[in-house]
Amino acid sequence: MTGAAFIIVLFLLAFGFAPESVAAGTDELVYGYECQSGKCRKVELTETNFVKAISLPVCRLFCGSSIGTLWPKPTGAVQLEPLMRQVDMSNIEVQIPSGLSRKEKKLWKATEQRWMDLLEAKIPNRKILKEGGYQLTVSIKTTDNGGAPYRLTLDTDESYALSVGSEVAGEILANITAGNFFGARHALETLNQLIVYDDIRREVQVTANASVSDAPVYKWRGLLLDTSRNYYSVKSIKRTLDGMAMVKLNTFHWHITDSHSFPLEVSKRPELSKLGAYTPSKVYTHADVEDIVEYGRERGIRVMPEFDSPAHVGEGWQHKNMTACFNAQPWMQYCVEPPCGQLDPTVDDMYNVLEDIFSDMFKLHNPDVFHMGGDEVSVSCWNSSETIRNWMLKRGWGLTEADFMRLWGHYQEEALKRVDRVANTTNTPVIMWTSKLTNAPYIDDYLDPSRYIIQIWTEGHDKVIQEILKRGYRIIVSNYDALYFDCGGAGWVTGGNNWCSPYIGWQKVYQNSLTKIAGDYEHHVLGAEAAIWSEQIDEYTLDNRFWPRASALAERLWSNPTEGWRQAESRMLLHRERLVENGIGAEALQPEWCLQNENECPVDAYAH
Repeated sequence: MTGAAFIIVLFLLAFGFAPESVAAGTDELVYGYECQSGKCRKVELTETNFVKAISLPVCRLFCGSSIGTLWPKPTGAVQLEPLMRQVDMSNIEVQIPSGLSRKEKKLWKATEQRWMDLLEAKIPNRKILKEGGYQLTVSIKTTDNGGAPYRLTLDTDESYALSVGSEVAGEILANITAGNFFGARHALETLNQLIVYDDIRREVQVTANASVSDAPVYKWRGLLLDTSRNYYSVKSIKRTLDGMAMVKLNTFHWHITDSHSFPLEVSKRPELSKLGAYTPSKVYTHADVEDIVEYGRERGIRVMPEFDSPAHVGEGWQHKNMTACFNAQPWMQYCVEPPCGQLDPTVDDMYNVLEDIFSDMFKLHNPDVFHMGGDEVSVSCWNSSETIRNWMLKRGWGLTEADFMRLWGHYQEEALKRVDRVANTTNTPVIMWTSKLTNAPYIDDYLDPSRYIIQIWTEGHDKVIQEILKRGYRIIVSNYDALYFDCGGAGWVTGGNNWCSPYIGWQKVYQNSLTKIAGDYEHHVLGAEAAIWSEQIDEYTLDNRFWPRASALAERLWSNPTEGWRQAESRMLLHRERLVENGIGAEALQPEWCLQNENECPVDAYAH
């Protein structure tokens, strides 16, 4: 018997779990687990082995891994003593920091309630839950009460320390210390993963003694959701935020509008959503946005809006005479997918409309970083407009690509002035997608590296990434060959498969090393985002496109593991079950038999 198994057996005996209890205690339960050679082995329960058998979640916490089943993998020291205590579910107390304002208390209480809901989700049947156990007290202390401890920024310290002890008779004490709310919230997620439901003894259990020191490697850990191509209900967006919170992702990049629809209410420009939404019910009102932003904050997530421009603009802008190639046909001559549409940078009043859009976005989101899009601007679209051509020629410009990049530079300068005006500062970092404008020589002419962050969507080995990095730009990585989660479907404007096929497995996401992509310039990498562009996805297929692949990204960004995906596979299978347990329709990765028979499915497990 291993040391871990021996201690667990002593624990079971100490609490009166005698072999004869198998008949009365398990009913239909047939199997338990034993730790053998560092692997959890499934065993048939009998009177002889019952005292040694433990549930799969308990076994996997201590058997063969120094970090148990934690996801994402912590970056600091982890100590888990192989001893469990029953938790009295009616006797749990969460002690939040003192000296809080009413608004801050509300945030903490919402966070506490969510944590309690996660505990409840572990229990398959309350009626058979064994009563009694230890009181669980969670004490939370934060040290940073100055500045803006409840606003996530690029400078926020998300580290935490967690210790669990059982020195006091009848009580388990979990101490959480962190610089601020966000680190403390991450600690609660970790503590939740140290609490399991034992289906053999029908009780909730927590590790009796544990300590975790943890902090993320990358500041920016995100998911992008496009809500223009297809609409997503507030409920489905919240479900995505729930999954993100479980794996400590911290940025929900909301690509809220595009040429297909304009589903956002703009207070001074109501015609944008009236003309641009698919139906009146498919509009995000100010109340909806405020609800989502606060829901994200409770889960340690910034909700960052993107207004993609000057391209990817169409529906909602009818009758304004502020666009070029609006729904032009044949569309493939003017844009990459229908419907086409770009803003006309020569129309002065168009910038007033932008200011009204930006104003609402800043009021609703209070973003520390703002995304201005810049994706897939088409020179041929602008060149199709006689008004634009005449405006350029009147100023002595030509009609070459360089001249149209100058036009784009003009747009960017004027639009940025409006961002600064509504933000009331010239310091808000601005994100732009890689494009012609981020290529030399245009990037040097029009984008200030002290102000702009570049989001990379090209392939991870693209040489342009190094060209951007060596100029001093900070980057966010969304290389489509590993992080576009809409890849792998049928074509919708062509036959065959869609443009970025094949489907990307979680293993490739896990292996997508930002260190390798950035090379010598890794210090300029803020992090990464996985993206769902919604041409062929809506809320009914959302969960299994994001999950559990987004969890693979979460571990890559939190821990930057040096080991390959294989070491994470058994944890990933259990983590996927945790997602499902909490109402997220995560994709199945293997037959459940592989979950219950650890390491017996991989081919390379038998290589030696």
